[in-house]
Amino acid sequence: MRQAGLVPLSRPDHVLGSMIAMRRLGPIAGAARIAATRDDAAIGLVDERGNLTFAQLDRRSNALARAFAERGVTAESVVALLARDHRGAVETMLAASKLGARLLLMNTGFARPQLVDVAEREGVTVFVHDQEFTPLVDALPGSVPSYLAWVDEPAGESLEDLIANTDDRAVPLPRQPGGMVLLTSGTTGTPKGAPRQVRSPLAAAQFLDRIPLRTGEATVLAAPLFHATGFSQFIISFALGSRVVLRRRFDPEATLAAIAEHRATALVLVPTMLQRVLDLGDDVISRYDTTSLRIVFTAGSALSPELGNRATRVFGDVVHNLYGSTEVSVASVATPQDWREAPGTVGKPPVGCKVALYDADGKPVTAPEVTGRVFAGSGLAFGGYTDGRHKEVIGGLLSTGDVGHFDAAGRLFIDGRDDDMIVSGGENVFPGEIENLLVAHPGVVEAAVLGVADAEFGQRLKAYVVLAPGASVSAEELREHVRANLARFKVPREVVFLAELPRNATGKLVRKELG
Repeated sequence: MRQAGLVPLSRPDHVLGSMIAMRRLGPIAGAARIAATRDDAAIGLVDERGNLTFAQLDRRSNALARAFAERGVTAESVVALLARDHRGAVETMLAASKLGARLLLMNTGFARPQLVDVAEREGVTVFVHDQEFTPLVDALPGSVPSYLAWVDEPAGESLEDLIANTDDRAVPLPRQPGGMVLLTSGTTGTPKGAPRQVRSPLAAAQFLDRIPLRTGEATVLAAPLFHATGFSQFIISFALGSRVVLRRRFDPEATLAAIAEHRATALVLVPTMLQRVLDLGDDVISRYDTTSLRIVFTAGSALSPELGNRATRVFGDVVHNLYGSTEVSVASVATPQDWREAPGTVGKPPVGCKVALYDADGKPVTAPEVTGRVFAGSGLAFGGYTDGRHKEVIGGLLSTGDVGHFDAAGRLFIDGRDDDMIVSGGENVFPGEIENLLVAHPGVVEAAVLGVADAEFGQRLKAYVVLAPGASVSAEELREHVRANLARFKVPREVVFLAELPRNATGKLVRKELG
């Protein structure tokens, strides 16, 4: 943390002030307060409407907090936020924190039934949303007041109106941070709520141990703020006093332009976004100076060896591949050296984190190259879902729902989801290995492998493939590609070509939509 510049040990007053701000305001407003104390003239946020300094964000969120309070928002309130990445979303986070209210980050890919179910379950009392989501929010009871975070056409009461017409003096510190609720991906049903309560900047050490972020730099944040990946890196960037560059909708070429314009040292995205950037091709990528990048940070879904290697060839040894979940937060991180030595790895646990493998009987799996169920724990792990349920726990560690193995050097590899395992002809098959091999074929950009019912084998393998533009590849050619590299029982019996794979708003594959 000292090397990153987060804790200036030469200024004990700053250290104490940072700890007090984080403890009383929570990780969102606390991080912004730390940054404003460090340099209130520094630019904290860039979006499509321009720049805001940390001091401006502090004052604007003071005004918004006062306006919310005048309209009945208290420490007992649950403030739901359904917004894309922009200043209104950030200011809502800051204002809710300053009031000690609970913040609920909603997924921008929600359908009406999901939104209504989650809002009712979580006890939402205030709803902040972008104007584009008004048809969804109209399904909520009229007793829930709503405010517009981003307005395309004048209508209703917007956050800009509230800020412009309210005193921006500092608000009293809440008795305790309100906390926040992140939602799971919901790929298998209604998303569950995973509450967080982070009161110490020491939690950042779990990232900084493996990812060389530094103070006063710039981060292009392409991963959405409502997702654990984007949210965690947003908080850390703020705490470091680094400029955060946001855009409402992801655009691969605009992302490159932002890196060049702001001399960004970090790019945060999910693998599907990284693929879209690389698919622009060398002619487009070479138009933009990306030599400032020291970190390409990916998380949220599996990074295939082929995609990670492509990124390394284009951007250099800067790929940092994080493995974690909404529930356990960070579990392990692969550094560029890890990736060079073992493409596809998710690396090793950083300081304060632990990962262990267990077999079906709950016994530890310690031998290299032996698959087991992945359990992880850290100071950022949640304490149970908001509906009272919990993840399975062994030895104080939470189940991630994945299976994986360690190599001889202790690096972790994720083989797939525990419930995605396919039993074909008595053999256990995890689709990730086959999917990575298919993507390694020069004509393939995406692949998913599922098990479908089969009278003879119980299940047979079915591959869904997206070809590269202009590629001409037959199903038999792909089957032969797998046959030449893996055991015969891992060769898909069927290959279906699609224009794209179904993914949710965070880029995760939605397997239930394939059949």
